[in-house]
Amino acid sequence: MVTFVLVVGLYYLAPVDDSDGTEVIIRLLSSLLLFIAVLIWQFRNTVNAAVPQLRAVEALGSSIPLFLVIFAMVYLSISRLSPASFTEPLNHTRALYFSITTFATVGFGDITPRTDATRLVVAVQMLLDLLLLGSIVKVLSLATKRGLETTGEPNE
Repeated sequence: MVTFVLVVGLYYLAPVDDSDGTEVIIRLLSSLLLFIAVLIWQFRNTVNAAVPQLRAVEALGSSIPLFLVIFAMVYLSISRLSPASFTEPLNHTRALYFSITTFATVGFGDITPRTDATRLVVAVQMLLDLLLLGSIVKVLSLATKRGLETTGEPNE
């Protein structure tokens, strides 16, 4: 819970600069690399944890908010760069809301991408959402299993 509050709090405190399209793409790619590094770190911590099941839940609880905030920052930057990219200008809350509704696949339709470039970024998030959900669950269950084998507890 602390990690969730910290990640979202830092998101709201983060300044949004006027970036060009190339900088937004570079920021997205570098953020996703950081995200992958965090996942690797969490996998290792889960394997070595005294209670790997709890550590896996903690990892999931921090990974997903980080992923959502990464895309929210990108959407916010895109909106600042080109306000016509979405059906309405995005602020921190609207960008996070849009990222969450895209992740949850509910897409209320109140905020939608208008340009092809923005639609491509949203499509990337949708594809990564599917990959993320399946992969994180699989990887963390594997880490939990390995951690239980290391601690000698029975697998359930």
